[in-house]
Amino acid sequence: MARTVFIHGRFLPEEEARIGLFDRGFLFGDAVYEVTAVIAGRMIDNDLHLARLERSLRELHIPVPHPRAEIEAVQAKLIALNGLTDGTVYLQVSRGEADRDFLYPETITPRLVGFTQAKTLTGTRAQREGITVDLADDPRWHRRDIKTSMLLGQIMAKHAARGRGFDDVWLVEAGLVTEGASSTAHIITADGRILTRAASQATLAGCTQRAIARLCETEGLHLEERAFTPEEAQESAEAFQTSASSLVMPVVRIGSRVIGDGKPGPRTRRLQSLYLEAAGVPS
Repeated sequence: MARTVFIHGRFLPEEEARIGLFDRGFLFGDAVYEVTAVIAGRMIDNDLHLARLERSLRELHIPVPHPRAEIEAVQAKLIALNGLTDGTVYLQVSRGEADRDFLYPETITPRLVGFTQAKTLTGTRAQREGITVDLADDPRWHRRDIKTSMLLGQIMAKHAARGRGFDDVWLVEAGLVTEGASSTAHIITADGRILTRAASQATLAGCTQRAIARLCETEGLHLEERAFTPEEAQESAEAFQTSASSLVMPVVRIGSRVIGDGKPGPRTRRLQSLYLEAAGVPS
């Protein structure tokens, strides 16, 4: 079945969809995006994702192209038209189209596009057995709190890590782990404290990260928002990363150091189950 996408107010077969040559997202990366997980046909944490989309747009002075309810309706229709059961629904808003110039016209109209991608998000081998992550210097600009489509630094870091035999990569700046190239980094200490960075311009505030923070509060788990060093990460009892497309992903090796016994730990397993339970999905 041909995939249906949303572009500039219309639902079209993907082969008919066209982005203009002078779209600023294409020319400058002058765009923001969000990815929402879909499990059993339901969007997960979508309120957090749409709130973050609106914040990113405000930070870049791009008008919100549609009211939130209309954007939710676009997402829901994309899921229905494509018969999506498990996967993601992607949204991107560019500043709009104008002749190439670093200075954009104030009257430019933002452009919204969206599409779905089928993907197994739960019960995967990586979810069961965990992944390995490399450590690399953070190559990105300093406004990582804005979820822009400028992802070349992350692409290069991930590609280099894969070439070194790792599944993913955590980025490091000024001697501290910032975050994963497309995820939020967490570690668990021997005494059970869950560490993850607090919101700042140095990292993207993760929606799954926020959902986990809510669960920790309701379940009485000790969550501490502070930066940690690569050495602390490598010496941790457990480690995991979170994102919309990986949910709660166990990390079993960081760089050259195996974490714990090399298998996902019990606290990470509990968080995986709690997250799926809160989302209404059997673990």
